[in-house]
Amino acid sequence: MKRWAIVLVPSLLLYFLPIPGFNSVQTHLLAIFAGTIIALVAQPIAMGASVILAMTLLVLTGTLPASRALAGFSNPVVWMIFSAFIFAKAMMLTGLGQRVAYALIRSFGHSSLALGYCVAATNLIIAPFVPSDTGRGGGIIYPIARSLARAFDSEPGPTGNRLGAFLMLVGFHSTYTTSAMFLTSMVANPVVADFARKLAHVDLTWSKWAMASSLPGLLALAAIPWLLYKLSPPEIRDTAAARVFARGELSRMGGMSRDERYLVVILLAVMAGWVTGSWHPIPNTFVALAGLCAMIIVRVLDWQTVVEESKAWDAVMWFAPLLMMADELAKTGVVGALSKQVFGHIQGWPWLAGVVTLVVIYLYVHYAFASMTAQTTALYAGFLTAALATGAPPFVAAMPLGFFTNLNAGLTHYGTGSAPVFFGPGYVTQTIWWKLGFFLSLVNLVIWLGVGLIWWKVIGLW
Repeated sequence: MKRWAIVLVPSLLLYFLPIPGFNSVQTHLLAIFAGTIIALVAQPIAMGASVILAMTLLVLTGTLPASRALAGFSNPVVWMIFSAFIFAKAMMLTGLGQRVAYALIRSFGHSSLALGYCVAATNLIIAPFVPSDTGRGGGIIYPIARSLARAFDSEPGPTGNRLGAFLMLVGFHSTYTTSAMFLTSMVANPVVADFARKLAHVDLTWSKWAMASSLPGLLALAAIPWLLYKLSPPEIRDTAAARVFARGELSRMGGMSRDERYLVVILLAVMAGWVTGSWHPIPNTFVALAGLCAMIIVRVLDWQTVVEESKAWDAVMWFAPLLMMADELAKTGVVGALSKQVFGHIQGWPWLAGVVTLVVIYLYVHYAFASMTAQTTALYAGFLTAALATGAPPFVAAMPLGFFTNLNAGLTHYGTGSAPVFFGPGYVTQTIWWKLGFFLSLVNLVIWLGVGLIWWKVIGLW
């Protein structure tokens, strides 16, 4: 009951109390959306159920007609995300993700620092095809890092600092960094692109996102393992045994299976379709769906596996109505009005100072969120509107907020789905986790805003 009270009290107050300058439709829409976001954090019931309940209330209260309430299910962004979840399932079932990791470790894992870079490189290679921070970090990277720690008798507790703490930290911080680097590497990134197109008239294609993130992202991936190696140094430096372990795992896996070979070809073809998106008329979503169909046709996956992939269908069920509500808030003028009221004092500042201030606020407000997606749908449109109002170039208004939609996850042990997975075993104390998270957030601000702005200017994005 306490969780329901946390959701219902502010929602009902918003619903029944008049908000100056808002009509009844705007007020009711804002109240139901706010209640939904609070429910995603408090979780009195499952996320999907909360969002479906909200969508239903919009119709039952007469706030929206049924056709508009259901419009989210026809949004291509939703089906792009669905397809990416199926790619992630294929990588896990075929073992392709694990094979990539063990091959890197076998070749380059001669020291603990090199091992950290192998973990980061694995994240980078598989990120374009696994849109779930939790699925990639928790389902692929964490089990490998945990197995490597065990191979060196590094367990939570007295032996944790031998190697395990370092690998957990690198695995986690490289996961959300690679989430920022590709349009398809985190579930909310396509939502960012959708808002950027509608509000800022910026077309964040797959290739443009990857180009913009390439230099700052690679610099961050180069810096993070080294910084963690200095700040949380592993006691074991020579990890030749890890290469032996990786060779053993690859030997156990055997040669690439038929399904792995087909999957590699399909993934490369899909990526080629995304990269060349400006040269052909096929939307990214249907490039992804074509890849999904190809996997079924060549029997890398069967339809029953697709049907049983509950995470993909769950994402459709809760994400479509959430996206619809965010769209309606923008269409009805709620986002613009709130942005003006909250950030009106920033107008008149130099646009660079305004954008930096907004990005810093957007980054650190994530202490109050347990989900990158929840923050994106709740705040991104408002912050983008405020950034545009400073006179910032549209790309500079949209893209840094998009990147920090992912980078904010590193602050805490609850800020994203993969955080509890890496934190849970107890290799790293909460105090150290938070201190390192805050320090790396400063590093990310310098890299992504400092180097990033210069890079985007050099390549002509603004």
